[in-house]
Amino acid sequence: MSDMLSIGASSLRAYQTALTTTSENIANAGQAGYSRRTAPVREVVAPGGLATGNAQGMGVVVNGIARATDIYKTAAVRTATAELARTETGATWLERIEGSLSGNQLGERLTAFFNAAKKVAADPASSAPRATMLEAASSVAASFAATGAALDGAMADLDASAGAAATQLNGLASALGKVNAGLGRSAPGTSGQAALLDQRDKLLEEMSAIADVSVTTDDFGKATVRVGGVAGPVLVEGENAGAVTYARSDAGLVAYAVHFQGQSSAVSPSGGTLAGLAEGAQRIADAHAEINRLATDFANGVNAVQAAGDDLDGNPGAPMFAIGDPASQLSLVLDDPRGIAAAGRGAGVRDNGNLAGFETLRSTARSEDGVASLTTANAAALSARTAVAEAQTAMRDSAIAERSAAVGVNIDEEAVDLIRFQQAYQASTRVIQVARETLQSILDIR
Repeated sequence: MSDMLSIGASSLRAYQTALTTTSENIANAGQAGYSRRTAPVREVVAPGGLATGNAQGMGVVVNGIARATDIYKTAAVRTATAELARTETGATWLERIEGSLSGNQLGERLTAFFNAAKKVAADPASSAPRATMLEAASSVAASFAATGAALDGAMADLDASAGAAATQLNGLASALGKVNAGLGRSAPGTSGQAALLDQRDKLLEEMSAIADVSVTTDDFGKATVRVGGVAGPVLVEGENAGAVTYARSDAGLVAYAVHFQGQSSAVSPSGGTLAGLAEGAQRIADAHAEINRLATDFANGVNAVQAAGDDLDGNPGAPMFAIGDPASQLSLVLDDPRGIAAAGRGAGVRDNGNLAGFETLRSTARSEDGVASLTTANAAALSARTAVAEAQTAMRDSAIAERSAAVGVNIDEEAVDLIRFQQAYQASTRVIQVARETLQSILDIR
């Protein structure tokens, strides 16, 4: 009877643990990053029974708490997350460039300037079309300056975003170091260890959204993390966590470095927000360089036309624009409409021969086409990125769904287990009750 009581008690304890574990699964079914737990139950056999062939059961015992895991599907989610984050981040800065180029109407104002020059040619001695042309010139200068300033603002915001992303990554690395320390102290097969492993995987997924990370784990579950692929520098190893820094040159070249245990290593992330930021910085710098080139060519061309003719007072034409630093910061230095050099040298106030130079400049410098080409190329890149992001979103959603199917909680299955374990628990209490009643009957006979 004592064996029967012992077996019933072991069964009661085992299925109580199984019920608790199943209840925890159900309670955390909607919790992001939670992996399903199970309580494996195995038979306890008397020592020596197997060797003699007289094995006799002594009840059951729970072999700790087992956490569902699939390292391949988890890694696939991290990879998909890194790729999507890079694309979405790159698209964000393409949108900023698009807003900078189109929001200041640079192309339209260049067109208005050249059209105003044609109107002066129709009546070179009239002051009204001259004033209109000078106003159009002022608008062009303001538009170049505003476009350059908008790109400068985008770059400043990108710098701030990159710094924040690096800080966030460093914070996650530090948190992962603490989780690694906890895993080193936790007992295997416990709920505490399972919770730490969940937290580890959640931190790794968040890190993968910032940079592509390569992860290896030891027997305790502690993660070693490299940034930039399997050959990249170590960011986290055991309890030790490094730091990532960001720097950018005036030409838009971004440099990331990992500082770990006194050593610094350059790193070029190929995924995550950091990779998208590096790409965005280069695109902004290239767009700004092109705007500077267009501004320089336009201003020098206009000033050259001015220098080739005479103004309304018969004087050699003075420069109309001054090129700033950067070149996009154009300023209008001709403030008198009479200073527009419409006439050829010594041809008289009614002559408009020099204004043909503006039309020639329009066709050779192609300032309007340059702005249109830059805007169109950026729009095409943005459209392509948007399409890629949609595909990568679907891929990431699929990877998450596959991981959830492998390690997530299925409420229907847990409900079935809950009923099964409850029945087993009740049966175990009945075993104990029968053993006690039988033992009492024996005692009563004596």
